[in-house]
Amino acid sequence: MQRLTTLVFLLVAVALCLDPAGAQTDIDSLRPPIIDMHLHAYRLDDGKPPAVNPVTGQPSAARTSAELRDASLAALKRYNIVKAVASGPPETVGQWRDAAPDRIMAGAYVDWANPLPDLARLRAEIQAGRVHVLGELVLQHRGLAPNDPSLEPYFALAEEMDIPVGIHTGLGPPGTPYDPCCPNFRVTLGNPILVEEVLIRHPRLRIYLMHGGWPYLQETKAILSVYPQVYVDLATINWIIPREEFHSYLRELIHAGFGKRLLFGSDQMEWPEAIGMAVEGIESAAFLTKEEKRDIFYNNAVRFLRLDEK
Repeated sequence: MQRLTTLVFLLVAVALCLDPAGAQTDIDSLRPPIIDMHLHAYRLDDGKPPAVNPVTGQPSAARTSAELRDASLAALKRYNIVKAVASGPPETVGQWRDAAPDRIMAGAYVDWANPLPDLARLRAEIQAGRVHVLGELVLQHRGLAPNDPSLEPYFALAEEMDIPVGIHTGLGPPGTPYDPCCPNFRVTLGNPILVEEVLIRHPRLRIYLMHGGWPYLQETKAILSVYPQVYVDLATINWIIPREEFHSYLRELIHAGFGKRLLFGSDQMEWPEAIGMAVEGIESAAFLTKEEKRDIFYNNAVRFLRLDEK
């Protein structure tokens, strides 16, 4: 074993000397595959200073929309993220998909600035294979609960077309209700329990609760216990909240028996480095077995998305 380790080290060292850039690509390609269920394709205001990462306190290295796209796609490749569900303004999502058609899966986005899309157009986009997921639905910031009657035709369409639905749950940034964007935001609208009536009306609908339902642990466990078609992604909470709090929440979901229903997500917004930070948030969870990590990073998403693993 020691001889084998030494041989691998020598081969990598030689590769680095001959071609540092190529060797790095080779090393990265040895990572097992990952699926990111929660990524954003955003536009930047190219005339404004870059946004500051709330964890590192450092400004984003991306100064333009093109830089954000290219740096994010490079990070996906670096961590061997073979599929990523990207949502944002439709035009921008299309640009990311065109730049990496084998890697990017397009999501239909709704937030305070992007209203519910025209239903007929959405149907056409799904049929044409240009939209793969209904989400992220950031309904909370529009003052909507998941069980709002205005959403019923969209859930019916998703069930009919058999595409997954990703619903924002949990919280928002500090001060969100006072931001001009979101005066109708309410904490209570992020409670995962509000998806229950949707699930009753649409039993074949595949829903994933984004942000793990945090901090609504008991409500999240209750929904997962009763509705086996529901999964949760761990996006944002795997890098933006204190690590001890995230690991405590994750441990509770694992101990409750939901390890096969947890999905990796980065929620990369304006900081390409968040992708690596999100990966590290899972990898650093020492209480997870190797199998549990592979389930979160890849296996569960393959099953949920009904992908051909090849």
